Amino acid sequence: MLQAQSDYTKTRDAFEWVIPLHYNMGVDACDKWADGSGRLALIYQTAQGAVERYSFDQLKDWSDRFAQALRAQGVERGDRVGIFLPQAPETAIAHLALYKLGAIAVPLFTLFGTEALQFRLKDSGARALITHNEGMAKLAEIRMDLPALNSVFNIEATTHGADQHSFWEAIKVQDGSFTPVDTGAEDPAIIIYTSGTTGKPKGALHAQRILLGHLPGVEMSHNFFPQNAELMWTPADWAWIGGLLDVLLPAWHHGVPVLACRFPKFEPAAAWRLMSRHGVTHTFLPPTALKMLRTITNPAEYGPLKLVSVASGGESLGLELIEWGRKALGLTINEFYGQTECNMIVSSCAVLFEPLIGSIGKPVPGHDLRIIDDAGNILPDGTEGHIAVRRPDPVMFLGYWNNPKASEEKFVGDFLVTGDQGVYDAQGFIRFVGRGDDVITSAGYRVGPGPIEDGLLGHPAVRLAAVIGVPDAQRTEIIKAVIVLNDGFEGSPALIAQIQDHVRHKVAAHEYPRLIEFVESLPMTTTGKVMRKVLREQHISGLST
Repeated sequence: MLQAQSDYTKTRDAFEWVIPLHYNMGVDACDKWADGSGRLALIYQTAQGAVERYSFDQLKDWSDRFAQALRAQGVERGDRVGIFLPQAPETAIAHLALYKLGAIAVPLFTLFGTEALQFRLKDSGARALITHNEGMAKLAEIRMDLPALNSVFNIEATTHGADQHSFWEAIKVQDGSFTPVDTGAEDPAIIIYTSGTTGKPKGALHAQRILLGHLPGVEMSHNFFPQNAELMWTPADWAWIGGLLDVLLPAWHHGVPVLACRFPKFEPAAAWRLMSRHGVTHTFLPPTALKMLRTITNPAEYGPLKLVSVASGGESLGLELIEWGRKALGLTINEFYGQTECNMIVSSCAVLFEPLIGSIGKPVPGHDLRIIDDAGNILPDGTEGHIAVRRPDPVMFLGYWNNPKASEEKFVGDFLVTGDQGVYDAQGFIRFVGRGDDVITSAGYRVGPGPIEDGLLGHPAVRLAAVIGVPDAQRTEIIKAVIVLNDGFEGSPALIAQIQDHVRHKVAAHEYPRLIEFVESLPMTTTGKVMRKVLREQHISGLST
């Protein structure tokens, strides 16, 4: 845990990692607080606006019983289990149960289409899945191609059926006499799939220690969290590392309750009203959410806020958002940086130093960041190069699931290379220059063009397709598809809408191209690779719905 000091240097120098040989996230985040006192863990606001409260005692009991239910279905230590659910009590229970069982959780975003869902379940070899009715409908289309999947738990089912188990009935029939597996800190615990620029998504495999690795970054980005913390919330889905390991599990490590609420889409007025209603003190809000909150003209209409800390990451904030936060929220928003493979490694911290506009902060204590060249040589201050992290590091991934080649390519010598370009200045700030790859940052999501292009090619009208990001004032970037049509098809608004619906269904609802432009050919290298840099220079406008 970070020790509050008067300045950044003292905080950094005083920090020491404490990573025990044996460690289990489920025990740390829940069981240690389940002492019979009824300590509040979760406030859940349903889609209908009803409010439910859950204690650590309840979550421990239910997660123990669900771990028993999984074991009864043959799930053992090291087996992969998908969690295809939004923010909900069952999602948290499933995560806790899997960690305590020593199994490997595979969180899945509810907006994933059938192809995205199928790839992740098949690639991970998932033996079981926890989902809801909506997820069951998607699963029905792909179930025959998932031979390893032999158990499905539906949180909305009331009875067991031929192809599913009732999540809650499975819990009720267990006696709760479960003893957590004695896992090591290095034992695998979770696979989070991250989209790359080419090919299929890669599963970042993390160890049980990932929670401990996140703590310094969470604590720094929230001004020595858990000081003054009463309730934490984020609109970020728990299927992503930002929702799960920047908010839910670190809050519970410190015994701070979390607010859960599923918004079909982010609505600034609803978010403001939610935070006011429940007295949220700490929140992680992606820059796009902040930009949308900024559009509220009469915030008093939605109630007073109790916020004492706002952290944001995924995109650069800029001066306007920092100034708006100070004026409208009465605080300085702390920006942080990381990626799924190695998260929360750079942060601002208003109580330690004034943010430098244009930078992403300073290295979080415990993480050794450098700017290196292609050969792994450390570059001097003021020189642009690759943002890199020295290994070993407690927050660093174990490797990509079933992809040793990609795992090896992520490193240069002793450094994990983030793929982003940056510059160190003389004051220790890191300035983010740009992405070294083609990942699109849209509304807080990092989206790889590869899966979208694959989905586009599945449409009968599409011969060739390339996906790029186009600058957008609200979303940072929006997704644009540049398409060469097959013979017999002509570009039209109707075809654009049809292709967009195709991507929504097959890939993901948040990854459909908002802009589509039809062209005669794509710029390619001599080896047949699309030159996306050229496309970005050429295509800055197009047709949209």
